[in-house]
Amino acid sequence: MNSSQGDILIGIDAGTSVIKAVGFDLSGRQLGAASVPNSYDAGPQGAATQDMARTWADCAAALRGLAERIPDLAARTAALAVTGQGDGTWLVGRDGPVGDAWLWLDARAAPTVARLAAGPQDRARFEATGTGLNTCQQGAQMAHMEAHAPDLLDRAEVALHCKDWLYLNLTGIRATDPSEASFTFGNFRSRRYDATVVAALGLTHRRGLLPEIVDGTQITHPLTAEAARQTGLRAGTPVSLGYVDMVMTALGAGVVGSLEGGTGDVACSTVGSTGVHLRAVGAERVHLNDQGTGYVICLPIPGVVTQVQTNMAATLNLDWVLSLAAGILSDMGAAVSHRDLVGHLDGWLAAAMPGQILYHPYISDAGERGPFVDASARAGFAGLSAGHRYPDLVRAVAEGLGMAMRDCYAAMGPLPSELRLTGGAARSPALRSILSASLGAPVRVSARDEAGAAGAAMMAAVAIGAYPDMRACIAEWVTPLLGPAEAPDPALVATYDRLYPAFAATRRVMPLTWQVLARLREAQSDPVPSSKGPRHDH
Repeated sequence: MNSSQGDILIGIDAGTSVIKAVGFDLSGRQLGAASVPNSYDAGPQGAATQDMARTWADCAAALRGLAERIPDLAARTAALAVTGQGDGTWLVGRDGPVGDAWLWLDARAAPTVARLAAGPQDRARFEATGTGLNTCQQGAQMAHMEAHAPDLLDRAEVALHCKDWLYLNLTGIRATDPSEASFTFGNFRSRRYDATVVAALGLTHRRGLLPEIVDGTQITHPLTAEAARQTGLRAGTPVSLGYVDMVMTALGAGVVGSLEGGTGDVACSTVGSTGVHLRAVGAERVHLNDQGTGYVICLPIPGVVTQVQTNMAATLNLDWVLSLAAGILSDMGAAVSHRDLVGHLDGWLAAAMPGQILYHPYISDAGERGPFVDASARAGFAGLSAGHRYPDLVRAVAEGLGMAMRDCYAAMGPLPSELRLTGGAARSPALRSILSASLGAPVRVSARDEAGAAGAAMMAAVAIGAYPDMRACIAEWVTPLLGPAEAPDPALVATYDRLYPAFAATRRVMPLTWQVLARLREAQSDPVPSSKGPRHDH
């Protein structure tokens, strides 16, 4: 391992709910972390936006907070790298942001997605990107802006993603990385923009908004004097632009282990607020399904990509079912915290029989995007009877997460032979057991707390020559932290093998019901004239 000046690498991970800055030594040991809560605003028609200036200010604050935890951080930092929430549209004009960013949660582009997905060019777009069109993506959002708010694009000079916006503030460079560039506007094989894809989105005349593509394992840019002033770091410190957060998390959690001489097909699922399910494969082995859904996202390893399916909501479903108990107890004068309820989760799961109730975990107001795309999709139970109690509902919700995970992996080919698990679900033995049995595969959990920031920092480590390539970095940063394999319960595997066909068949016949309910919601939310004057919704 070669060393550059400085003995610390900083990884920044700008998620939807929190921005983290994490320090590592050059061998991957975590030295300290600081975080700043993040927030976004919800608006009409499914809008979800974020203040861009505040996001940068929060990032700078997180870096200053890290300096309070690691002595002499500025002088010791060899490089920093940034990753962040994927998709979304962060427009920048001559004088700065063009309004608030549209987040991946924003559902306003749903009509445009439906129109483009039904068009004659969409299959060619999918064959190039490997990525199904959905409301989360910058391409769909920009196409919707073009149709309904072209002034936003007229005022923009570049279209960025969250991490790209932070990179611009850190370095003054307008750029994106190969992962987001290729799954949004390009070809995963070449890792470049693709004119066919841009044309399929109706954005050929907006091609000038697409930034330069920079690979952060090969190229860094120096921290600017202004960024140094705001962050407390040294001007000139090398900055690496990471790939999108979901593959950085997978890299840090060990998904590439299947390419390091191991056997079988290793997958990685991040089961947090949302669910991200992916497997690393050679670009020539990508399985493009007939439904045209999922993502293909490049890894910072030549010729290697991840196939990805993502659930809009994962543990958010558990938060919802726990909030039912919290609300009832609060009404009775016995308020409890979310932490208290989470502490009872494994007990409730153990108190219920498996496979008794079917639950589809589409609790997000934005519907679902994996392995199918339907903004009107909603959660629901099937099979309830008078004998069921609260633990049965909790168990059904947890099993719904397992069934949704299996649904996603089934759309990418054969089920994996091993699962690497990260996110909130990884901390619960009962949840791990359910997810393991849902796939019929053993589960391994990494001891790495901050996998996303670690994945980004690994790119910086390669970029500054601390390691000759990413595989060498993985061998030291990732592999030693993987825990032992936890084998699935054979009886539970058999139960879920019987349950899954019912789960899949039921969700395939639900769209008509979801659409009827969506129209009723829209009708009820329309402004109603009254004698008191116009109604104003905020």
